[in-house]
Amino acid sequence: MNLEKYMIPCLFKKLFGFECLGCGFQRSLFLLFQGEFSAAFKMYPAVYTTLLFLILLALYFLDKSRNYQKIIWKAAAINIIFMCLGYYYKHFYL
Repeated sequence: MNLEKYMIPCLFKKLFGFECLGCGFQRSLFLLFQGEFSAAFKMYPAVYTTLLFLILLALYFLDKSRNYQKIIWKAAAINIIFMCLGYYYKHFYL
């Protein structure tokens, strides 16, 4: 099944002509759902940290009995680091 035709195109790439820090996340998520964990990481190295960040963000909005702000900021910082390193690796190392 070819789901790539249903994926949202990157507006940043369309406007500026090069990929943003989030390009590859949809394809990586699709690979992850297919069970191809290493291929998902190679497609977008920040896939796991992004998912962790999104889960923590959902918990922050759903579970008001706990304070998730500190861990969300830490997860966001780690995610940004992974996104930048993955971007550098994909575009300048390969």
